[in-house]
Amino acid sequence: MRYSQYLLPTLKESPADAEIISHQLMTRAGMIRKVAAGIYSYMPFGLRAIRKVEQIVREEMNSAGAIECLMPMANPAELWRESGRWEKYGKELLRFKDRKETEFCMGPTHEEVITDIVRNVVKSYRQLPLNLYQIQTKFRDEIRPRFGLMRGREFIMKDAYSFDLEEADADKAYEKMYQAYRRIFKRCGLNFRAVEADSGAIGGSFSHEFMVLAEAGEDGIVSCDSCEYAANIEKAEIRVTDSLAAAPTMALEKVSTPGQKSIDEVAAFLKLPTAKLLKTLIVQTSNEELIAVLLRGDHELNEIKLLNLLGGDWVLLAEEADVLRATGAPTGFAGPRGLKIRIVADHAVRQMSDFVIGANEKDYHFSGANLERDFRVETFADLRQAVGGDDCPRCSGKLESWRGVEVGHVFKLGSRYSESMNATVLDDQGQSRALIMGCYGIGIGRTVAASIEQNYDENGIIWPMPIAPFQVLIAMLNPDDVEIREASENLYAELLALGIDVLLDDRDERPGAKFKDADLIGIPLRVTVGARGLKEGQFELKARAGGEVEMLSIAEAAASLKARVEAAL
Repeated sequence: MRYSQYLLPTLKESPADAEIISHQLMTRAGMIRKVAAGIYSYMPFGLRAIRKVEQIVREEMNSAGAIECLMPMANPAELWRESGRWEKYGKELLRFKDRKETEFCMGPTHEEVITDIVRNVVKSYRQLPLNLYQIQTKFRDEIRPRFGLMRGREFIMKDAYSFDLEEADADKAYEKMYQAYRRIFKRCGLNFRAVEADSGAIGGSFSHEFMVLAEAGEDGIVSCDSCEYAANIEKAEIRVTDSLAAAPTMALEKVSTPGQKSIDEVAAFLKLPTAKLLKTLIVQTSNEELIAVLLRGDHELNEIKLLNLLGGDWVLLAEEADVLRATGAPTGFAGPRGLKIRIVADHAVRQMSDFVIGANEKDYHFSGANLERDFRVETFADLRQAVGGDDCPRCSGKLESWRGVEVGHVFKLGSRYSESMNATVLDDQGQSRALIMGCYGIGIGRTVAASIEQNYDENGIIWPMPIAPFQVLIAMLNPDDVEIREASENLYAELLALGIDVLLDDRDERPGAKFKDADLIGIPLRVTVGARGLKEGQFELKARAGGEVEMLSIAEAAASLKARVEAAL
């Protein structure tokens, strides 16, 4: 491709709404252009990177035995009502009516449509196993779209769905996809972790997220420094120790804490570490039950773990009036002593002794509190947020904290959709049985954006070779010089003949402007063709990653560049 004939509009400044590096650089490098909030056009340069990721995904999905299809963006409401998600999915589901007043939604995911396809065409166990995938545009009406392609409303996703008759076969399908995902993200040149995750709104018995490690990541993850355990912060387990609390040494004493509501305020007022305080949270469940949740003062509640313990559709911190009704005191002074509501606690509370609790009276707390003597807990469970330094639940190692960008997610769905939508087949005994499903998604645009979050410097993007829009950039320093133009054109033709993706910068621009654009758009290899080098029979080669510079002989340049490209793929 010739730069002079290519649509690659670079910008010197980032747009005001671009908060993270990938959004800034994708806009400045001419990859995307905003159409509306969370909706972008993919410009030619950006689309090339998208297509590179798609190709890797297709190759690995096909290799794993999945079959590509394509489903519509517009989904009829009747299918979503069958699965029960029409009302449950929430406002992120963009609903609309056609001219006949028939209700539809823009598909944020396609479990319903694929299940409808399979129930109508797959009738026998002999047609299994089956894994169908697509690469399709999705739409989720995010309340606050931001970060460019990281959290847009319209986006490109690869979603796959497996169908099996036996649990063991479904587990094999899941493992195939898990390993395919590892190969995909490795081939994309990404530093990632496969982490245990909560299944969320899609449902299922277990799942893994594939997280690209990046400071801009919205998700917290932990991984062990000694074994392969890794988990999303929502799912991360904490090792339960057998040690018991020390025997009480203090009597329960009411202490005045005027105006001190938060854990930090009370700890500072009493000159105690926050670990010596007990945090009492009053929460309300979807069935309108009020429950007290106890945590050590320096720990944070993991709401997903709590929801999994309590069941129901949601759990929220109680309103001020409900806290007052349950405890007799305003928020900030709640404690477990004397409460008439159900009490659950994190395992760490078992190891506490002689600690501070709220007195359920405004401006008062109790010191010297102890379990059993002063209050009882109905249920202990793992309820807190894991942090770096916690004990690994799988080995004797320690957990490390990271920020991550979710680029892929694999779910074992079970029969949730097949049962509700009557997707059954006849087994070898002639009995009708519900299919066991798996669901496997990859955010294509997110993967490109996440790569940029990992690979950039102060000058611009640094593309990994496998997903770089172009692999080689030829910088023609003086297009009016006949020798420079001829040498550049010859190298350009040779590289194209060798199958190299090459961009020839033949613009009538100053060398400095060309080099600045080259650094911004981040093509892995830059070959500079100038008068000084030609006199010595050489081209200058600069690697975008690392910035190493070396000279290539003109005669061997094309073959050398091809070898370097292939070695990096």
